[in-house]
Order: sequence, then C-alpha cells, then structure tokens
Amino acid sequence: MAFDTLLGNDRLKANLAESLAKGHISHFYLISGPEGSGKHTLAKLLAAAILCQEKRRPCLRCNPCRKVLEGNHPDFITVDDPEKKTVTVDLIRQARADIYVQPNESDHKIYLFPRAQDMGVPGQNALLKILEEPPKYGVFLLLTDNPDKLLPTVRSRCTELKMQALPEDVLRKQLRLDFPQASDEDLSAAVFRSGGFLGQARMLLKDGGQLPPQTEQLVEALCKKDSLLLVQTLTPMEKWKRDALLDILKAWLEILENAMLSRSGIRVLSPQARQLAQLRPAAELHGLALTLKKAIDYAQSNVSPAAVCGWLAWELR
Repeated sequence: MAFDTLLGNDRLKANLAESLAKGHISHFYLISGPEGSGKHTLAKLLAAAILCQEKRRPCLRCNPCRKVLEGNHPDFITVDDPEKKTVTVDLIRQARADIYVQPNESDHKIYLFPRAQDMGVPGQNALLKILEEPPKYGVFLLLTDNPDKLLPTVRSRCTELKMQALPEDVLRKQLRLDFPQASDEDLSAAVFRSGGFLGQARMLLKDGGQLPPQTEQLVEALCKKDSLLLVQTLTPMEKWKRDALLDILKAWLEILENAMLSRSGIRVLSPQARQLAQLRPAAELHGLALTLKKAIDYAQSNVSPAAVCGWLAWELR
C-alpha cells in the first residue's frame, strides 16, 4: 500500500487508497487526532497522492511526490504563521484569493491548515465562503487536535480522517528502532504514557535523555538527604539568569511529580523519578514538590535568582 510509511491506521489508509484509485478526491479533508498522532505525515502523503503522476499513488518517487515530501511543491501551500497564536483572518483571506489562481504544475492546488483549531469564528466564516463553492482543482487539508473547536458548518463539509492509536506491538517495535539504547522499562513507560501515539512516545523518550549535571546532583542530594551536596548544587546557580533558573526549576518539579506518580504505581519514564520514588516517602515527595512550586512562584515574581537559590538550599535540606 502506498501509504505504508504511516504506521497503523490500516482501515483509514485502505479507504483512502481505494478512493484515490477510483479518482475520488474530496475538496475538504479534516485530519483529526492528538499531538504526535501522525496528522502531518498523513497530510503530506495525501497531498503527494493527489499530485502524484503514477497509477499507484503516492509512488513517493515521481517529481511531484518528491517535491511535496521536500516541502517545495508550488501547488502545496501551507496557511499558517507559527509566530502568531491564532490563524489570522488575513491569512485565510489571502488563501481564499489565491485559490482562484490556476495551479502552477498540477491538476490540483492543495492548501494545508496545520492548526485548524486555532482559526477563530471570523476566520472559519471566511473559509466557509471557499468551502461553499470551491474551484474544481482546489483541495483543503485541515489538521486539528480538537475537531469540536470547528464550526459545525465547516465540519459538515469535510471528509474527516481520524487518526487512531497504534497497536502496542507496532509502537514498541518502532520505538526500539528509533531508540536502541533505551531500556525496556523506559520503552514500556513511553508506550503507556503516549496513549499509543508514536510522536508523543518519541517526545517522551527524547526528553528523557541527557540531563544537566545540576539535575543529576539535585536528585542525588535528595536521595541521600545530603545537605552539603544540595548547597554545592544551588550556590553556583545564584548567578544564573532568571529564565535559565526557571527552566531548570520546572524540570525539577516535573521529576518530583513523576516520582509521586511512580509511588502510586503509574509507569514513568524518568529513571531519576523512579529512584526518588524508591527512596523517599510520598509525603516527603509532595512536600518537596510544594517547595519547588513556591520557588518557581518567587522567581516569576522577580525575586532574585540568588535569593531563590538560597531559600531553596534551606528548604530542601
């Protein structure tokens, strides 16, 4: 099957392949699923299939397929501005005007909306004007992690493609290929916490990699209840910039929260969290987490990094 580079979702892929083989192409597709579920992968494969020049689509070898996968096909257009929190009405109006310009190289012109849920009501109403009377060559791919944020009038005009969680054996096999050095325990935790979605599992394993030396020292100090090591860890951090201090304090809080989850029997990815869970009672972990939350509040309230670190050295001892 030409969609095999997308893991799982076998029924969805089979239905798409059958429709494309019959020449049935919808003007509007709504691809829905949580972050890391494969929406962007499917969107690229679908765009390649629509623009592909071979019988078995997408062939992933012809010139249009390669251009789509490389992100430089002139008839595959992304409608987004990542620097803005929302997809603005102006962007949608620009796409609405551009759709009436004939395709450059292909029989279709495809518009990708990677954050459809971030279109406000005015933007969706602007899009509706195209959805009601699209040119025959126009195709819109709307990606969303929350279809309920779209107007019913928009959703009703779309062919919805809902991404499904991967079977555990498929997910585990791919993660073993991607992370050959990961322990079985970490893989199991990633599979469990990702909900079966490959992208989320990859992010969990990637984030669980190399830690800053200060974090390793903190965990060691908390496990051993070593006040001297705690002071030796925090004292050099008194000269850090506020943003850098906040980042590491939030990372420390996440480890403690994961340690509490581990104490309650939930699988967690962090070996440091699992170690803390074995050596410190739940009540102590909770107290340490509250202390870190207060330190984060202090840092966000313009208390100096030196004062925050000094206070933490005293409170965490």
